[in-house]
This record gives sequence, structure tokens and C-alpha cells, in this order.
Amino acid sequence: MGLPTAQFLDSLLARGFVIDSAHCDSGKLTVLTSDAVTYKLLVANDKDRVLAVQENYTASDNDSTRQLWQQMRDDLEKELGTWPNCPKLGDDHKIANFETDGGFIILTLKNTYTPTMQVRYEVKTPEK
Repeated sequence: MGLPTAQFLDSLLARGFVIDSAHCDSGKLTVLTSDAVTYKLLVANDKDRVLAVQENYTASDNDSTRQLWQQMRDDLEKELGTWPNCPKLGDDHKIANFETDGGFIILTLKNTYTPTMQVRYEVKTPEK
């Protein structure tokens, strides 16, 4: 995520993603999709700086998104070597916030009406 926006998007296009121009927002939000993945990818930027990347998963049933959320949470705990801050831990709404040196990773599960899960990678903004 430390790449300039154009270079970051080019690297995703080279991996088979395509830009969903119908859902993009005036140069500040780019939506990408691919037949090879089960999620949509949103890239938020400010000029030439990537601010956040979000993966949006939609699954066929609540159990599959619950399992995906737990698996990703466990994998991030191992990889980052830290416990997440979990302000919500219900069956149908879970959040796990991980803080890293460069930013934040936020896992959000919402199974109220449609089973969805989001993974958001957010860059820390320099304090002024």
C-alpha cells in the first residue's frame, strides 16, 4: 500500500482485476473485481496516496462468513503476533481491530440480512 495510487492499481490490473467503472467515485474510490476471487476490492485514495483497501465478501450462508471471519482473525493473530481489539463479538456481528506499525486491519462480519464480511487495510495518517 506504500505504492503511488496509479502503480498500486496497475499491479492489481496485472493480477487479473478489472475496474468496475460504474461503482467508482471521481478519482477517490476505485472498485475492482475479478473472476478469480470471491470479493470486490475497493481502493480509497487521496491524489497519489492510497489511504485504504477494503475487501467485501458475500457468501451463500451465514456459517460460511462466520468461518471465514474466524479463520482470517486467527491467521492475522499468528502473522502479526498480537491480539485484536474486539468491540463486538456477537454471533451475527463481529469486529476485530488489529493495529500494525503502518496502519490498521479491521475484520467486520455482518450477518443480519445478507451474509457479508469486510477486511479493511487502512494506512496510519501522519500526525501534524
